[in-house]
Amino acid sequence: MNKIVLGLIVANLLVTLKGFQDDTFFNKYKFQVGKILNGEKIRMITSGFLHADWLHFGFNMYALYLFGGIVINRFSNENFLLIYFASLLAGSMYSLYQNKKDPFYSAIGASGAVSGVIFSGIMLYPQMELIMFPLPIPLPGYVFGIGYLLYSIYGMKAKLGNIGHSAHLGGAIGGYLVTLLLRPSVYNNNPMMILIMGAIVIGLFFFGDKLEKL
Repeated sequence: MNKIVLGLIVANLLVTLKGFQDDTFFNKYKFQVGKILNGEKIRMITSGFLHADWLHFGFNMYALYLFGGIVINRFSNENFLLIYFASLLAGSMYSLYQNKKDPFYSAIGASGAVSGVIFSGIMLYPQMELIMFPLPIPLPGYVFGIGYLLYSIYGMKAKLGNIGHSAHLGGAIGGYLVTLLLRPSVYNNNPMMILIMGAIVIGLFFFGDKLEKL
């Protein structure tokens, strides 16, 4: 495993453990709209290292392990970190925009950053195939990516748990745009897939605030 990916997993583990053990720490660094709008901007980053439970942590870190290796092998360590943290911040910004009228809205999780890495990996390696339990057949990576977004939209509308579902969407937007900026040639890998993903990203950017009204 690349040392940068491993370092991010360890950092998430340590902060998550601290959050499990210390409610004051957890509440101080989680994403909360009212606190952020009052100047505590650091929560937009720190919330991305906290998790709700071990299943939430394990899913995010496993996805980071799978897709992080693909992305970091095609970029420098610095550009990988740029994608990771730009996606994390994009996820937080999207969540803030979606929930700006609810000062008590809170969320946690590396979902924004991981979403960006997932979409970057799919764009770089569109021919990848994944076997997702319980389906015993391999599925194209972009099917996983689109399914991940659809689940995020459902989670955002249903307000499932304390997980940052809207951050999934914002992170995907961030990963898509930063990957295109850093390596425009990915368009040639699979133009149709890139265009479809781009249409989804544009739709979310302009009409995402309408989702909760449907």
